[in-house]
Amino acid sequence: MTARKPLPGYRLALFATLLAVLVVLLGAYTRLTHAGLGCPDWPGCYGFISVPQSEAQLAHAEANFPHAPVEAQKGWNEMIHRYFAGSLGLLILTLAVQALRRRAEPDQPLKLPLLLLGVVIAQAAFGMWTVTLQLWPQVVTAHLLGGFTTLSLLFLLSLRLSAALPVLSGVTTRLRGLAMLALLLVIGQIALGGWVSSNYAAVACVDLPTCHGQWWPAADFANGFHLTQHIGPNYLGGQLDSEARTAIHLTHRLGAVLVTLILLLLAWRLRAGGLGRLAGLVLLALGLQVSLGVSNVLLHLPLAVAVAHNAGGAALLLSLVLVNYRLRAANAVRAVQAAAPAELALGK
Repeated sequence: MTARKPLPGYRLALFATLLAVLVVLLGAYTRLTHAGLGCPDWPGCYGFISVPQSEAQLAHAEANFPHAPVEAQKGWNEMIHRYFAGSLGLLILTLAVQALRRRAEPDQPLKLPLLLLGVVIAQAAFGMWTVTLQLWPQVVTAHLLGGFTTLSLLFLLSLRLSAALPVLSGVTTRLRGLAMLALLLVIGQIALGGWVSSNYAAVACVDLPTCHGQWWPAADFANGFHLTQHIGPNYLGGQLDSEARTAIHLTHRLGAVLVTLILLLLAWRLRAGGLGRLAGLVLLALGLQVSLGVSNVLLHLPLAVAVAHNAGGAALLLSLVLVNYRLRAANAVRAVQAAAPAELALGK
């Protein structure tokens, strides 16, 4: 690793990345405590900037939202998530403004901060639609994916601004391709996890390795993955029948098996290429996530374990973002180093 001074904005990007982790976990906590509609409007809560507390505020809420009685705890779960998400949005806006101001400086990323700003604006829209469309699974899943996308891009920006140039050996085109495949599969598995959560299918199977005591129980894949289903009236608690939820749960399990096999292969290939630390990181994140997934089923989705499972998904995703960044950055460094002698020869 070549020692270089981090670029301006590195610490802010790193802080934003840590805040994004917290926002993702708060979003999971809000979803798992069934507080997604704790405030029936957006961006406020019953027309206020916080959960109604006084008698006058409660009377206003009852008069204007008779279909949604105030549940203070759920309301605070939702609003705390919004406060932190809003703060993260302001940090990303700051990063984008700074990138524009420093765009003429060497190695200053510009497209990535602007992409992040676009993603966080879309996230705000999905946050609004999550409430206004009353937890429509398609929107809830997209909102979850947007949160993980924001986190990944912030982590990537932090890596870019760190200005660390990896010098790695054993990096081949096949290894880079395998790492990218692993990243895409993990993203797909996270999307499946969001679909499981938004359709309340996490406990559709309560035994392992079988489901309902069978290796292949009755499952309705057509309705479980009916992506053009109508909107509303309210998806809190889910609207699918048991067989449709079973289909979603089974698909997530099969996806987990596929991801595990590919990541084990990736770790083996990394280790064989002399990249033992990266291999160990992937195996650690994988082992943690598989353990949490199994615990969710056997312990019937305890809140702490379910939130930790989201954290495990984030850790696995970020580990693969790091692996892909290191492999591709190393390739770029070698290309520059290989071009340098030719340039010197031409200069002579």
